[in-house]
Amino acid sequence: MGYREDIRTVFAKDPAARSVLEVITCYPGLHAIWLHRISHFLWGHNLFFLARFTSHISRFITGVEIHPGAKIGKRFFIDHGMGVVIGETADVGDDVLMYMGTVLGGTSLDKVKRHPTIEDNVVIGAGSIILGPITVGQGAKIGAGSVVVRPVPAGATVVGVPGRIAEPQCPAMATDLNYADLPDPMLRVVSRLLDRQNRLEDRLRDMQKALPGLEGERLSAQIEREEEIREALRDVLDPEVGIDIVDLGLIKDITISDDGKVAVNMVLTSQICPMVSHLTEQIRRRVEGLQGVREVEVKVLDEPWNWDQFVRRQKARA
Repeated sequence: MGYREDIRTVFAKDPAARSVLEVITCYPGLHAIWLHRISHFLWGHNLFFLARFTSHISRFITGVEIHPGAKIGKRFFIDHGMGVVIGETADVGDDVLMYMGTVLGGTSLDKVKRHPTIEDNVVIGAGSIILGPITVGQGAKIGAGSVVVRPVPAGATVVGVPGRIAEPQCPAMATDLNYADLPDPMLRVVSRLLDRQNRLEDRLRDMQKALPGLEGERLSAQIEREEEIREALRDVLDPEVGIDIVDLGLIKDITISDDGKVAVNMVLTSQICPMVSHLTEQIRRRVEGLQGVREVEVKVLDEPWNWDQFVRRQKARA
């Protein structure tokens, strides 16, 4: 493993590299790796103070902190470098690409293996934090800003906080990490839950419509009116996610009185949300445009995680 191979690695993994002189003089990630080899050699020969002092100088010069005890494989490249921290018992394999702000940290105060093992051909996005004596499998990809605390299978893509496996198998390109194309597992889960909720609500309405007698007719008419209002509110989109407020589940309840008054209860995480005024005004306009509606009241409920508690408070105030 020589300096020429390190320079070739820079050209292979950074399209911004233009000349050998530029690579040798202007790449702090490369300088950090070279200085780490010196400190690691000293550490292996029990010259612990000199090893740590060399590592400290490297940190001062490059902004990259690699403990002398860490094991680094071949063709390892740190792009930009600033803010990278690699702990004492970390193991980094061959052909690993690491972006700025990455941390390979420990989760134990005992003198044991407490830092991650990064296998070959792994790509670690900017700002990622990998904690504990876990293994990131060969060819895995860690999305930018992810916090990984569990082992990652070979070839998997991990995103989010805490890190979740978004894809069981990555494309064959080992060093390509297009952040815009990384999937969002939480959005998939939420979408499925909302779809399930909508189907259950539709089934409940069908059961209510099937009730016999005058009560069934009254409920049927009320449900049809409510569905008309919900259909009108599908034109109101949440600007942050681009999905209508009905499919998002923001409409908690609709109350319709005989004199043409409609009360719409909308659930948000907070009443200080900057979209509250926009959404409430859009709801009011859509509902007022329906035939037979005389007055519209829109209430924002800011405790969606504790609906029962909110109902109890409302009853206590009444």
